[in-house]
Amino acid sequence: MIQLDEVSKSFAVGSPKVVDRVSLTVEEGELLVLLGSSGSGKTTLLRLINHLLEPDSGRVLVDGKEVRCQDPVLLRRRIGYVFQGIGLFSHLSVEDNVAMVPQLLGWPRARRRERARELLELVGLPPDDYACRLPMQLSGGQQQRVGVARALAADPKYLLMDEPFGALDAVTRDALQRELLDIKEKLSKTVVFVTHDIFEALTLADRIAVVHQGRLQQIGTRHEIVGMPKTDFVRELFARPAEQIDSYRSLQ
Repeated sequence: MIQLDEVSKSFAVGSPKVVDRVSLTVEEGELLVLLGSSGSGKTTLLRLINHLLEPDSGRVLVDGKEVRCQDPVLLRRRIGYVFQGIGLFSHLSVEDNVAMVPQLLGWPRARRRERARELLELVGLPPDDYACRLPMQLSGGQQQRVGVARALAADPKYLLMDEPFGALDAVTRDALQRELLDIKEKLSKTVVFVTHDIFEALTLADRIAVVHQGRLQQIGTRHEIVGMPKTDFVRELFARPAEQIDSYRSLQ
């Protein structure tokens, strides 16, 4: 379980808070989407969870223990991180990219190779075809699949995903969203997923946490968020998408 308790963060004395007294809980096995526009504090929340940033006030807990009291290396072994920019090592093969974290953890080469090939199969990249390729030989969607496989390589309990599909075309994004849901179901992972895309949030989320100007506006299931908005911001944010969904249904 991941818990944030009245967490605030700013980056300069006297500057506005990037995260302002946010409290939320990510339940075991759920996919929680952090939804908000650029600058709303979504990515900062991920970095606070992973202890890449220190909160100014409040507490961040993973498995019931404050992250500031945990060894950051041991903490991050339990937390996979998928970046928007993917960040693959261009000089390494796909297999070696996926096996990077197990290598840092001292896994034997045979075990690293077996794990990498297992995960490439899981994300839809047959290892006999893709393991020896370089990242530049892959499409954007294929590179993103490698990024997901790499984040899963050490079998982390938690997976943080920072707008991982934002730069992809709609068809590829839809396919990867479906694969993510399949992976979550197969591996029973707890996922925190950042996006600014409302339809992506509605597609993926067990629950959605709407963030605006550093503050948590509402957290709930898609039905609660759309049907029972608690703030004017949430109501206005989902009004147009709700109309589009109704229009689409009327055409079926």
